[in-house]
Amino acid sequence: MKKKNAWRWWAKSLGEKASKCDKESDKIALIRTFIFATYLITNCFIVAGVIRHWNDKTVVNVEVKMDNPTPPMVKTRLNRTGEFE
Repeated sequence: MKKKNAWRWWAKSLGEKASKCDKESDKIALIRTFIFATYLITNCFIVAGVIRHWNDKTVVNVEVKMDNPTPPMVKTRLNRTGEFE
């Protein structure tokens, strides 16, 4: 497969020809290739992050020790409507 033929196939795979002029169409195909490459790289980073954190089961236990715990100052109860009194 020739290099020029491969480029034509790639340019056609990016979408319809942008112009009647081949040089202008090639420039637009390069811009489309750049946009495609940035999407591909971004997607690879997203997938890598998902795989990296796939099975993270980090458990954080916090224990607070108090010498003289004090009871709460105000006792609250719910009334029948579910609102605080």
